[in-house]
Amino acid sequence: MAVGIEHLRDVVLFRDLDDGALDDLAGLSELRQLQRGDVLFTENDEPDELFVVVSGRLAMVNRSIDGRESVVALMEQGDLFGEMPLFDGEPRSTDGRALEISEVVAVPYEPVRSLYNARPALLWRAVELLATRLRVVDGVLADSVFLDVTGRTAKRLLEIAGEADEFSLPVTQEELAGMVGASRERVNKAIASFIKLGWIEQRDRRYHILKRHELELRSR
Repeated sequence: MAVGIEHLRDVVLFRDLDDGALDDLAGLSELRQLQRGDVLFTENDEPDELFVVVSGRLAMVNRSIDGRESVVALMEQGDLFGEMPLFDGEPRSTDGRALEISEVVAVPYEPVRSLYNARPALLWRAVELLATRLRVVDGVLADSVFLDVTGRTAKRLLEIAGEADEFSLPVTQEELAGMVGASRERVNKAIASFIKLGWIEQRDRRYHILKRHELELRSR
């Protein structure tokens, strides 16, 4: 299946491109299929492309020297990732791993650089993207200071659920713990407390939110 302009049109970096430029960029890009657990890139890899999620879900993961993982970001349909080295020339700062069957568009850096060289005003979209990234980091730092493990667990479950009251956990318990920034045992204890309070129901990896307002209050 070829990459079409519909895969790129809503991506913030490419939002100001006309259909002709989008078509040229799509023609230089490729679709990649990933199975759960497939590693798209690893920390310190030398990069030459960015990615757009077509379907599925991927995790950006940092790994400690003793093998522990921290999930620094989840990427879902429409999300762009892997763009930072395009601007600073540095190696990858995380691992990129598929959490489920996924499809991504790989866009090479060089034609994007050529677009910016020809039309510097397009860089305002890059500034918008990077500012959004900084706001997310600010939020994560604030959570680590102001929220305990139970509060961070409530917040991550709400983020995964979105607007739905019923959802499947797309990550393992270890991966969820990495998103929360705590041990698996402490995250499981927080979830058990929500169940005991009657805020959620759990069956295997499926959850049903019964009292969203209480979860929202606990996540603030």
